[in-house]
Amino acid sequence: MSTSEVAVTHGGDAAFMGHPRGLFYLAFTEAWERFSYYGMVALVVLYMVNQLLLPGHVEHIGGFSGFRAALEWLFGPLSRQALASQIFGLYSGFVYFTPLLGGMIADRWIGQRNGVVIGALSMSAGHIAMTFEESFLVALLLLVIGSGFLKGNISAQVGALYPREDEARRTRGFLIFSTGINIGAVVGPLLCGLLAQVYGWHYGFGIAAIFMLLGLATYLYGYRYLPARVERRKFEGTARLTAAQRRIVYALIAVMIITVFQSTSYYQLYNVNPIWIQEHVAPSLGGFRIPVPWYQSLNSVFSILGVPLVFWIWRRQAAGRREPDDLAKIGTGAWIAAASNLILVAAIFASGSAPVHPIWPFLYTAILGISFLYYWPTLLAPVSRAAPAKVNATLMGLAFMSLFISNNLIGWLGGFYEKMRPAEFWAMHAAIAAGGGLLVVLFGRRLSRALYPVQ
Repeated sequence: MSTSEVAVTHGGDAAFMGHPRGLFYLAFTEAWERFSYYGMVALVVLYMVNQLLLPGHVEHIGGFSGFRAALEWLFGPLSRQALASQIFGLYSGFVYFTPLLGGMIADRWIGQRNGVVIGALSMSAGHIAMTFEESFLVALLLLVIGSGFLKGNISAQVGALYPREDEARRTRGFLIFSTGINIGAVVGPLLCGLLAQVYGWHYGFGIAAIFMLLGLATYLYGYRYLPARVERRKFEGTARLTAAQRRIVYALIAVMIITVFQSTSYYQLYNVNPIWIQEHVAPSLGGFRIPVPWYQSLNSVFSILGVPLVFWIWRRQAAGRREPDDLAKIGTGAWIAAASNLILVAAIFASGSAPVHPIWPFLYTAILGISFLYYWPTLLAPVSRAAPAKVNATLMGLAFMSLFISNNLIGWLGGFYEKMRPAEFWAMHAAIAAGGGLLVVLFGRRLSRALYPVQ
């Protein structure tokens, strides 16, 4: 068996927090892209419920009558909130499905760098189209296509910056990369939410387009430090995966399925939670009226502040040879996500008929931010490290497909929000996250042995 050379030098350019220089450009590109994405996501459900889907506006959306008829044929009659939930679930789901296709196209034809550039251009066009009611559905389509080319390919490039055997540094590299995600996710809802509140919804969407173009500029500036292509392994006599490699692929897919549970619990933060806050949480704190999108920023603040804490915990555990493996960390993230949803249940019972104090949804979003650190970067790291090089970007895209499933589930589950009491709704999401933790308890060791047979 022979392998081709990876089209990037691994060790010699370590100049960014002890990591390859290319990580700096990838992390900041992702920060700009996530600014635009999370800024738009923080607005879109509230925008649909409070304006776009109201009479006098919904008639302006091109092709919407047929689109709504198709949704109601599948799911039955939908209220305005349930319709907004389904649209958000479909959009956010397909944002994570198309990286599978984008990764396959990059693997076989255009390479990861070209894929990222195409994706950034398409997403910029989508954010511009979002500023007009008439092009709402076209905007969502452009954003979905752009995400397909950008998401799986940029993550695959992060993994390709490191030697295959450098698992610890790769995991930390993905955590730094995820910090870029969270920086964008902090600033996006703050600024887009403020502009939407002061000047109108479309100004909030318009600033997202500007920052997506800044992301493209950052990526192009660091172009020479980035791998053009994550090379495939070449096998003598056959292009098929070996039996051992297939076992690794199956194990990775099983881990991805487990993370669907905590992702479903986590991503309801962006769909129903803003509506629940608008309806049931006291709007002001100390005389200051809190914009609803700002709650989402706090989730990312704690994901950033939690990085040094998580690093410290893992280093202390490693020094005592007690650091959990990747599967155990993913399971810990599931239990933390379950606990965060139970905070909302407790808050609802404690508040009775009075509005819920803002501290409770703040705690909910903060603890969810810590759960993200434990389960999502820790999923991407073994995908990059253990996946056969021939299907590396494809499997990275498949990791994002797990979010396609969970986001479609949150859209469907959001349709039950008006049919359930709020405490029941959030208790259901706590149980869903706990299901992921239970699966790790049952199958984690077996999956770890399949992914890391040398250990």
